[in-house]
Amino acid sequence: MDFLEQVADGLAQEVLKVVDATGDEDVITRIKKEVGTSSTTLEEAFMTAIRVRRAEKRGRALLKEIAKSAATNAPIT
Repeated sequence: MDFLEQVADGLAQEVLKVVDATGDEDVITRIKKEVGTSSTTLEEAFMTAIRVRRAEKRGRALLKEIAKSAATNAPIT
């Protein structure tokens, strides 16, 4: 991972923690706008990291459900 991705991912992780704690999705937009005023490159990388982290969270939740269903031989819906 290059420097840009490290910075963007670190920021994304911190922002998502605040969003989870507060329920305020607008935090993402506010940070995106603020970062974008100085660096559109970082803004794009930040938003990519947000999407990737959210997709990962959904994927892990589904994987957990699949593993749980497999352990109990229950069908997955």
